[in-house]
Amino acid sequence: MLKLEARPQSSRLWTYGSPLLALAFTVLIGVALFMALGKDPVRGLQVFFWEPIKSQYAIGELMVKATPLLLIALGLAVCFRSNVWNIGAEGQFVIGAVAAGGMALLADKTTGPWIVPAILVAGVLGGMVWAGLTALLRDKFNANEILVSLMLVYVATLVLGYLVYGPWKDPLGYNFPQTKMFDKVTQIPRLMQGSRVSIGLLLALAGAAALWVFLFRTRVGFAQQVGGLAPAAARYAGFSSRKALWTALLISGGAAGLAGALEVAGPIGQLTPYVPAGYGFAAIIVAFVGRLHPVGMILSAILMSMFYIGGELAQSRMGLPKSLTGVFQGLLLFTLLACDTLIAYRIRWVGTRATSKGAA
Repeated sequence: MLKLEARPQSSRLWTYGSPLLALAFTVLIGVALFMALGKDPVRGLQVFFWEPIKSQYAIGELMVKATPLLLIALGLAVCFRSNVWNIGAEGQFVIGAVAAGGMALLADKTTGPWIVPAILVAGVLGGMVWAGLTALLRDKFNANEILVSLMLVYVATLVLGYLVYGPWKDPLGYNFPQTKMFDKVTQIPRLMQGSRVSIGLLLALAGAAALWVFLFRTRVGFAQQVGGLAPAAARYAGFSSRKALWTALLISGGAAGLAGALEVAGPIGQLTPYVPAGYGFAAIIVAFVGRLHPVGMILSAILMSMFYIGGELAQSRMGLPKSLTGVFQGLLLFTLLACDTLIAYRIRWVGTRATSKGAA
């Protein structure tokens, strides 16, 4: 019978090469999938991996998708490195968008440019408050943060639905469940004419640099990771595991809330029931494919945004279902998990006689 046996030491090379191998397997499985659906696999790969980068405008749209994914993944990396399993970044993204949208709706013809920073701060605070609920329940009642954060995603979606179907619904919107379009003064500044890329991209890159400094060059970042991974050792060293919990969730929630604010005050320009785009869940894959390292997450965010755009193009140009985006995301995650398993373990064939002797 086959048995997984722990390796004495994991390969450092394959630790970082595993995501590339997982991507190669994803592409191979994708080719087989296109063939099974009766589509040209070369055309399918072109749609996913060439169309999103073939022009300046396409690259701009790629960056628009990558910005929220990177921001959310950066916050999740702090959680996961602290052994805090925040699975509810999607809810924090939505509440950040709601808080930012509420601030944007306050603008009128007399409002000045100060409203843009206020919108971003509102988004950050909204995400932090939503993540703080998870931290509170984990801290005071030892509730499982995986379940709490995940269930709060559905609550956040219901809050958004109540507002756009109810008190914030645009009276001139032909009964569509949406707010009015935000005033121009609330628009997040764009980096260049003819592109939807906003200063959010610069904020995301600055966040990646700040995270690198925080995790690898500060005592606070070291304490954060020790406090989550080894609470007993942290207490012995004078670090607080409780502080690590709150810090991780508040940073993660704030990053997700900022992503939500940039999304509704940027490309969307209003609140609709379709604000939840799955970025919070996709960012989990971004974080792990990027090995919880800021540079790796930049690259994996770009890859994941290619899957988003490729899925949309495959739907319009090849007649494939939109769910193909989720299929590719899931394939990447599962192949990565398989590769990581083989990094830590090796497969051995154990005879039945040896097995029975071991049992005896």
